[in-house]
Amino acid sequence: MAETSARSPGKPARQDAKAKLLDAALGVIRTRGYAATSVDELCAAAGVTKGAFFHHFKSKDALGVAAAEHWSETTGELFANAPYHDHPDPLERVLGYVAFRRSLLTGGIPDFTCLVGTMVQEVHETSPAIREACDRSISNHAKTLEADIEAAMAERGMKPGWTAASLALHMQAVMQGAFILAKAKGGAEVAAESVDHLARYIELLFGAKTR
Repeated sequence: MAETSARSPGKPARQDAKAKLLDAALGVIRTRGYAATSVDELCAAAGVTKGAFFHHFKSKDALGVAAAEHWSETTGELFANAPYHDHPDPLERVLGYVAFRRSLLTGGIPDFTCLVGTMVQEVHETSPAIREACDRSISNHAKTLEADIEAAMAERGMKPGWTAASLALHMQAVMQGAFILAKAKGGAEVAAESVDHLARYIELLFGAKTR
């Protein structure tokens, strides 16, 4: 405890190195994949030494877990401040979420694809800790949609055989699948088409006007 509360000239630099490594991981892993990304590459991208890496992370997998958590914090803030929350109609908020996801399909493939989706596809059998961190990230994000889905169901007197939680997770499955298609096809257009289909599917579920 004394060490964590002590102030020293070197401590801010170490904290800065950790932040740089986490930020670098978001870009490098989405570009190269988790398995193909080395500690040396992460250090080079972050502009820190290997000693700084192992000061903050016991292993590459420990960095992977921390990167998933960093991703959740970063994207959580983005979605919390997104304009779709301003719609008075809960169904419009759900559809607004889908439209917002579509609007993010810009730039190169590493710019819009999902860090945790990329990592979990590679390590779901080999690194339980990263798999669990990715599951938390995807599942907790899905949970942010449940209240609006439930409100939209209640407004329409719906009592279907599916739940708000299952639809929220299905929406994430479509998004992750869209990212895979973008990687396979080499561009965002096919991903955007999948997201458009998702919007139409939700409209049909709720009996709204289809596009």
